[in-house]
Amino acid sequence: MSKFFQYLRTQTFRNNLITAIIVIALFVFTVFFVLRSYTRHGENIKVPELTNMSLKEAINTLESNGFRYQIDSVYQTDATPGTIIDQDPGPGSNVKTNRTIYITMITMTPPFVNFPEVREMTYLEARAMIGNYELKIADTIYIPDIARDVVLDVKYGGEKLLAGQEIPKGSSVSLVLGNGMGDSEVLVPDLSGLTLDEATFSIRGSSLTLGSVNYMGYITDSLSATVVSQTPIPDSTKKVSIGTPINIALSN
Repeated sequence: MSKFFQYLRTQTFRNNLITAIIVIALFVFTVFFVLRSYTRHGENIKVPELTNMSLKEAINTLESNGFRYQIDSVYQTDATPGTIIDQDPGPGSNVKTNRTIYITMITMTPPFVNFPEVREMTYLEARAMIGNYELKIADTIYIPDIARDVVLDVKYGGEKLLAGQEIPKGSSVSLVLGNGMGDSEVLVPDLSGLTLDEATFSIRGSSLTLGSVNYMGYITDSLSATVVSQTPIPDSTKKVSIGTPINIALSN
């Protein structure tokens, strides 16, 4: 042990210690310098704002700033196709050059969806269903039908749209609904040759009313008398309002 302490007091030990300190210092300095150069210490740049840019503008901006990029796309109703809506890292973030920036754009072509079955649904039910498929209602058309506010038909681009048919997401469709009143006008039935009971049944079945009843000539049996004239007369091109009275004349 005494020889060890004696060695510590020698010039040789001091020279070796100084050499070791210098070597360690040089090693630490070299490592620090290399790491500083490798990580480009202090050379951070800010990520530019890309949202609302067109895809072409965003790519030019990233490339001119030394960034790489990856593109994803989504569909949004009422959004402009081809524009950037999101980015990661966000604008203003300090990153190294050559960093990959992830951008999300609105797809240029909307995806297709299978139109759901909405016939026989109420308007409110159909509207909710159509909205769930990210479609829109362009117009509502009411036609005479006893089912009020019930979907009777669906049209897309003026053509009948069937359940399961593919249309672009975000498209607008028109709904044909019943007005709850049925036909407000009907054709006049031809009552010629009918007895009074038969004519009455036909008139009521057409949602019309029996007007005046006249007998012409000598009537031997009123029950067997048949209609020989009526007003208004039947006309396949003309309708009358529901409840219109039909006047008839009968004869044997």
